[in-house]
Amino acid sequence: MKTEMVTIPKIEYEELKKRYDFLMAQKQDMDQARESLLEAIRKINRTTRGLFQRTFESVGKTFREYYRELFQGGDAQLVLLDESHPLESGIEIVVRPPGKKLQNIALLSGGEKALTAIALLFALASVNPPPFLVLDETDAALDEANSLRYANILKELSKKTQLVVITHNRETMKA
Repeated sequence: MKTEMVTIPKIEYEELKKRYDFLMAQKQDMDQARESLLEAIRKINRTTRGLFQRTFESVGKTFREYYRELFQGGDAQLVLLDESHPLESGIEIVVRPPGKKLQNIALLSGGEKALTAIALLFALASVNPPPFLVLDETDAALDEANSLRYANILKELSKKTQLVVITHNRETMKA
């Protein structure tokens, strides 16, 4: 088998070389842009992860405080399901009402769930106060003693944010 050598006219070669150089410059620009974007994503993720971690810890601490105030004792915590990937992780609410074992929120009574949800809502609103907060019958499942504690926290929270409270509860209306 004999191989033949093909010769390309000089003009055609120069055109192809110019086109090749142009495409290689474009590829290099694309590679640099890609690396720049990946670095920006890494920086955003680092910043977001740090901000999330600080906020998560602050909300967890405040949640525990509101929980103890509403339940007059006990303990509550927020737990990341996957600590190695906090931005993609789920969050579990673990509580221990006074006199009970540590348990998942799903195992609580309706009133305990309501108080736990209120404690978490107040923690979120306290750590990062919204301009206003609408609470529609959040106290419906509460008895009189719990309603008084709820109303006291509403008074405290109203110093940080405007509240719109819809209720039928006499104690909450007084507050």
